[in-house]
Amino acid sequence: MKITFKLALILISFFSICHLSSAQSNHSNFKVIAFYTARNDLAHISFVKEANKWFSKMSKANHFSYKSTNDWNKLNTKYLNKFDVVVFLDTRPEDKNQREAFETYMKNGGAWMGFHFSAFALTLSDYSQNWDWYHNEFLGSGEYSNNTWRPTSAILKIEDKNHPVIQGLPNTITASPNEWYNWQNDLTTNPDIDILLSIDPQSFPLGTGPKPSEIWNDGYYPVVWTNKNYRMIYFNMGHNDMDYENGTNQTLSYTFDNTQQNKLIINSLIWLGEENN
Repeated sequence: MKITFKLALILISFFSICHLSSAQSNHSNFKVIAFYTARNDLAHISFVKEANKWFSKMSKANHFSYKSTNDWNKLNTKYLNKFDVVVFLDTRPEDKNQREAFETYMKNGGAWMGFHFSAFALTLSDYSQNWDWYHNEFLGSGEYSNNTWRPTSAILKIEDKNHPVIQGLPNTITASPNEWYNWQNDLTTNPDIDILLSIDPQSFPLGTGPKPSEIWNDGYYPVVWTNKNYRMIYFNMGHNDMDYENGTNQTLSYTFDNTQQNKLIINSLIWLGEENN
């Protein structure tokens, strides 16, 4: 059977399109919604602005759509059901109905990524520990305990080398400068928590003070972890260094100006998004 040159070109084009469609179908196109407040703390505002730009850029190359909003009223069941992954960039919901909607979303198989201040809670502060499910069961960390100052880089040690988000990373990575949080609860005693990265001892002393309590000289500090009962991951990172001393309030460091840390974050988002489809 003879095939004309023109027919051969048509067949080649057809099979090329089929191959392309098949390759594209191997990637999950998932939807991400990020919530933020971005008020008061200049370091957190700087991080939110940076994060929104970075995630938007990453979405084009990694087969997901990215939206962000400071309207926490959208944290309701109807709206959340449109998305595969929810991100808290700097705070948590305070409204009872918003909290219930988020808890329902997570218990029904939704996925979540949180940064830095999204886990903060301190009784008798503006962000009191008045949400037990979120802080004690979901995050497992309980209340904030203390922090380093000023924002400094740290060497982070990989704790679970077999977790999907760790693939392609070395045994330690150097994080961007950050204000590092410590927590009331000991995550190592919680069987539901899988600690992925912690502060490597070679980072000590961590922080410059001026208060002695703001300089960590020893101890064990988890900074990235997941809860095995939920599709979630928490990052302690999310506080850029700012020029407060000279009064310029300019950003001195950027969280996403870090190749290894970026790989960890995008690995995590793809893990959450694709596993949730």
